[in-house]
Amino acid sequence: MDLYSFLIQLLNGVQYGLLLFLVASGLTLIFGIMGIINLAHGSFYMIGAYMAFTLSSLTGNLFVAIVLGVVLSVILGIFLEWALFSHLYQRDHLEQVLLTYGLILVFEELRSLIVGNDVHGVDVPAILNWSLPLTDTLSYPAYRLFISAVCIVLAVLLYLLIKRTRLGMMIRAGASNREMVQSLGLNINLVYRLVFALGVALAAFAGMIAAPVSSVYPGMGTGVLIICFVVVVIGGIGSIWGALVAALLIGLADTFGKVLLPEAAGVTVYVLMAAILLWRPEGLLRRV
Repeated sequence: MDLYSFLIQLLNGVQYGLLLFLVASGLTLIFGIMGIINLAHGSFYMIGAYMAFTLSSLTGNLFVAIVLGVVLSVILGIFLEWALFSHLYQRDHLEQVLLTYGLILVFEELRSLIVGNDVHGVDVPAILNWSLPLTDTLSYPAYRLFISAVCIVLAVLLYLLIKRTRLGMMIRAGASNREMVQSLGLNINLVYRLVFALGVALAAFAGMIAAPVSSVYPGMGTGVLIICFVVVVIGGIGSIWGALVAALLIGLADTFGKVLLPEAAGVTVYVLMAAILLWRPEGLLRRV
C-alpha cells in the first residue's frame, strides 16, 4: 500500500468512524443516560436515509430534504417518547427489548408499504459532486470530506450542549440521580423527552447524510445498530467522548481490516472490542 492509498483509507476510516459517532452518540444518550435499551435505534438511521431519498426526490435538493428530515425526526422522537418510551423508565429491561424490537418490525413494514423494497440511490448535491485530486490517478470525493466536517462540527456542538448549557447540566444531573432532580422541582420528564428527540434526530441525520454514499435499502438499520452498541460498550456506557474515540477506532479497524485482512474483515471490530474490554471492562472513558 503506497502513501496515497494509505491516505485514502485513513480518510475513509475517519469518515466512517465519525458517521458511526453520530448514530452512537444518540444511542449513548438514550441507553447510557436514560437507561433505555433501544433496539429500534438503527431504524431511526434507516428512516433518515429513506427521508433523504423521498424528500430530495420531492424537493430536488438534498440540503432542503435534510432540514425537513431533521424537523420530522425531532417530532417523531418527541411523539415516541411521549406515547411509548415514557412508560418504560421503571420497567424491566425485557419489556424495553420487546417494545423496541416490535418497533423495528413496525418501521420495516411501514417502510415496505410506503416506499417498497427496492434499493434506491440519492444523488450527491451538485456543489459537492467533485473530487480532490491526490495523484494523476487517485482522488478523494469532496462529499466524503463534507460528511467528516459536518460530523466534527456536530461533535463540538454536542460537547458544548452537554458541558456548557443549563440543559446539559440537567441532563447530567438526571443521568446521575433522576429522583433527586425531580425533588428539586426540575421537569425531568421534559428533559428526557428532549434527550430522546435529540438521539432520534442524530441517528436520522446520520442516515440522511450517508444516503448518497451508501445507498438506501431495506434492513440497513440492523447492521448499524449492532456496530453502534459495540461503540457504546467500548467507549463506556453514557460517555459521549468515549463514543467518539471508540467510533474512530472502529472506523479505522474496519476500513484497514477490509484492505489488509479481507478474509478476517468481519471479526476485526469484535477482536478490537474484546481486547479493549479485557484491558478496561468499564470502557475507555467515564459517562458524560
